[in-house]
Amino acid sequence: MHLDRTLVGLTVAFVVLLVADFLIADWMRFIGLQTMARGAVALGLLVLWRTGLISFGHALYFGWGAYTAALLSRTGFTTDALLLVLAGTLSAGLLSFVLGFLLRRYRGIFFALLNMAFSMILYGVLVKTEALGSTDGFGVAKPTFFGYAPEGEASQTTLFAFTLVLTYLLLVGVHLYLRSTIGYMTMAIRENEIRVEYLGYSAERAIHVKYVMSGLLAGFGGAVMALAVGQVDPDSMAYWPVSGEFVFITILSGTGNVAATYIGALVFELIRTYAFEYAPQIWQLILGGCLLAIIMFLPEGLWSLRQRLSGAKE
Repeated sequence: MHLDRTLVGLTVAFVVLLVADFLIADWMRFIGLQTMARGAVALGLLVLWRTGLISFGHALYFGWGAYTAALLSRTGFTTDALLLVLAGTLSAGLLSFVLGFLLRRYRGIFFALLNMAFSMILYGVLVKTEALGSTDGFGVAKPTFFGYAPEGEASQTTLFAFTLVLTYLLLVGVHLYLRSTIGYMTMAIRENEIRVEYLGYSAERAIHVKYVMSGLLAGFGGAVMALAVGQVDPDSMAYWPVSGEFVFITILSGTGNVAATYIGALVFELIRTYAFEYAPQIWQLILGGCLLAIIMFLPEGLWSLRQRLSGAKE
């Protein structure tokens, strides 16, 4: 029986991080939550990227998921973390399903920029709507977990463990999907869409499915970020530079493995955190320099380092 190394690696990492949750400092836990939130969006972009498509507007679904969770919390509908995350995820998935009927017809730069256009429409609506806090946004109530309302440090510890469990399930699910017949179709569509059509498959429908999957993952990331930060606002949730960050993480990570997006998201968070801490005037220049270095020396992303090292050992 063939041993799936990716599943084994994901399970080991999950157990290690679950134990570490009770040992690490608060600031590390917060970086971990941001990593899982942004990594989920990058995972959705990975699915699209393998199809030959890239989106410059996934802040649309990230922000939609964040605001959905925040609004349900603010209105007192529920503070349960699972319901808030599910609501943010499913609402973003529904939006991507509707827009997918239009976007699945386009390729290349047209697909990328249409996504950006829709994300900027959401940004404009959020900025102009006083009921949603306009440019300042609004706060999110502390989440509860199946009736349990942790206080102090226990709140972040519980949220981290909760998010880690869901992230593990998402990673396993996406990995198994990409190894399925329809999952392998992603690269077939990228290489030759016409041949896929000749085989009797609809490339547009396959792209639609993958687009909805990426929207669901982005909505999940947005809902998690809203709970982790405790605040939503248009600039950090739906503005176009946020979409750029997700593309940055995807390029940084590479598309070789589902775990790569989370490694890339962690590296991105660490670079940005320390660059802003020690060089606040030029932190964006540092990020840009890192991206250029990756493109020049590791065009297939950080995950290609593993392949190079394993090849060198052989």
